[in-house]
Amino acid sequence: MQNYRDMTIRELAGQCETVDDIHAMIRDLFKETLQQVFEAEIEEHLGYSKHDSKGINTGNSRNGYSKKTIKSKLGETKLNIPRDRKGEYEPQIIKKYETSINGLEDQIIALYSKGMSTRDIEDHMKDIYGINVSSSLVSKVTDKVLPLVYEWQSRLLDPVYPIVFLDAIHFKVKHENRIVSKAAYTVLGVNTDGIKDILGIWIGEDESASFWLNVCQDLKSRGVQDILIACKDGLSGFSEAINATFPKTDIQSCIIHQLRNNVKCVPHKFRKELMDDLKKVYKAYTIEQAELEFDEFKEKWGKKYPSVIKSWETNWLELTTFFSYPVEIRKLIYTTNTIEAFHRQLRKVTKTKTAYPTDNALRKIVYLATVGVTDKWSNPIPGWLECRQQFDIMFEGRLGK
Repeated sequence: MQNYRDMTIRELAGQCETVDDIHAMIRDLFKETLQQVFEAEIEEHLGYSKHDSKGINTGNSRNGYSKKTIKSKLGETKLNIPRDRKGEYEPQIIKKYETSINGLEDQIIALYSKGMSTRDIEDHMKDIYGINVSSSLVSKVTDKVLPLVYEWQSRLLDPVYPIVFLDAIHFKVKHENRIVSKAAYTVLGVNTDGIKDILGIWIGEDESASFWLNVCQDLKSRGVQDILIACKDGLSGFSEAINATFPKTDIQSCIIHQLRNNVKCVPHKFRKELMDDLKKVYKAYTIEQAELEFDEFKEKWGKKYPSVIKSWETNWLELTTFFSYPVEIRKLIYTTNTIEAFHRQLRKVTKTKTAYPTDNALRKIVYLATVGVTDKWSNPIPGWLECRQQFDIMFEGRLGK
């Protein structure tokens, strides 16, 4: 390796005829700099410089070098790591068991967070940096995210959330040599400043009310004392799970979920007409007007589609909760579109994977994608000032200061 330390930029430039030459020179400079750091470290460790007479009879001395290859954005670099006779010296700039530099690890995690497969990451590192990155290395690097996942999932939350959306998104995960469906239970909260945040994502079996009860209890254990309005889909037992933990919470069932379920039993040729009639119900200005429109809807469609009528009658109270609020709040809570929009952003990242090898693999990608989305949620949702004033009046004393 040529010694570049005493050369000027002009002299260095004279050594390079191609971009590859520049790259090689930078790699050599990188290696030489690391070697100098190692020498300074072992000198500090032993307490005397190389060949210094102070080292005689100290009980410890240099003992040659061990070879090590590290990976970085500059490619693979072979290093000589100093050793001492007692085996007490451990490099600080590159730890004993590290095989890559943090910049490279950050790059791998960034690619992983974009949904790139292990094979894609291997190919990218090979093409761009000339580095052979194995699937096991990618897994080890991304596993460093897991402590952050658990820390994020257990962080303290605000005592009060005016609005919380609850929904699940499903993924395929390998389990005992077969592919099973796992639900990622998501809770999106709007805080008292109108800022959205993902309060947590829990990985469990297919969606169930009992699991949602555990989710609600976990929210409470992390500091949530009150939720004013919870918006959810039509899962049976869901409301009981919420109210068992937060008994004063008003519950709004998603109108869009209700409509999706309704059209399943209606022939295509009648769907538009039936949906237009239902729109008159949930688009009414008052609950009284909605009840009148629903009576007309029953008279027209009751004999043909009694199951549609029954589903609205069974869930009427939770489907019409939003009528109790001013228009500004109604727009926010009558559907779970807010959380479904977040789930669509997760799908953009996870769609390249047909199945995840473990629950932790799923946790890693969901967490990284979530951080990428929520980092942009820094402004209040539109119209929040008016909504906050209305919440203060309607829920006097529950929002705190």
